[in-house]
Amino acid sequence: MTVERYIRVFAGSFILLSLALGIEGSPIFVSKWFLAFTAFVGANLLQFGFTDVCPLGWILKKLGVPEERRTACA
Repeated sequence: MTVERYIRVFAGSFILLSLALGIEGSPIFVSKWFLAFTAFVGANLLQFGFTDVCPLGWILKKLGVPEERRTACA
């Protein structure tokens, strides 16, 4: 997988988990404050779309995750 794909997977997972922890009707509800984390992830995705800067992307690149897929034809 590529850096951008990992970012999408992490963001989607964190949003779903924080919603499950922050909505009162959820069986694993903890606190409404988890909704703030949902907002943070959403805001980070928004600024990533405009600036192409993402802290998770930097971390993944340092860990050696490829930025783009390499094909046999390239």
